Amino acid sequence: MPVDPLHSAARPSRSAPSPLSRGQEADAVEVRRSTRRRRTVSAYREGDRTIVLIPARMSDAEERRWVGVMLDKLAAQESRRMLGDAELADRAHRLSEQYLDGRARPASVRWVTNQNTRWGSCTPAEGSIRLSHRLQGMPEYVVDYVLLHELAHLLVPGHGPEFWRLLEAYPRTERARGYLEGVVAADRLPHLPAARGE
Repeated sequence: MPVDPLHSAARPSRSAPSPLSRGQEADAVEVRRSTRRRRTVSAYREGDRTIVLIPARMSDAEERRWVGVMLDKLAAQESRRMLGDAELADRAHRLSEQYLDGRARPASVRWVTNQNTRWGSCTPAEGSIRLSHRLQGMPEYVVDYVLLHELAHLLVPGHGPEFWRLLEAYPRTERARGYLEGVVAADRLPHLPAARGE
């Protein structure tokens, strides 16, 4: 069973920073407990680390939950800074280098508004990758997963074992897939009219 990436040791003492490993990710999470903080939780980036500020009385389970919530919020805020096509292409090249040894070399990477049932698509013969505009505003790790998914299709056309082996290197594959499945499931829920008085 894998070690909990947010807690590798005992609960930190009050107000003491507790550096937490994020598994295979480059950036670390540091939780700082404060006796002055009563209810609020906040987070910010400091270099390659994420600092999460929580009340000292918070349980380990609450800490784990809030760290996840705050990481998702920060990622969503960062991805809302709308990436243009050029930045998207740069990101694709970086992901290819990092996870596919630079073997996937797209000729073009761009946002499109005509994909409402897919998150992304690619045409290997042309080397083109298109991402749905619906991904804009989603957490960065989700956009990276979809980009990496399409980059992998430039190397392997189907969804067979060889294709999925390429994506194993990306540490947030399952989390990103779960996020996208949740978005799809939420879209399928019946939209009930608001209750009177709301």
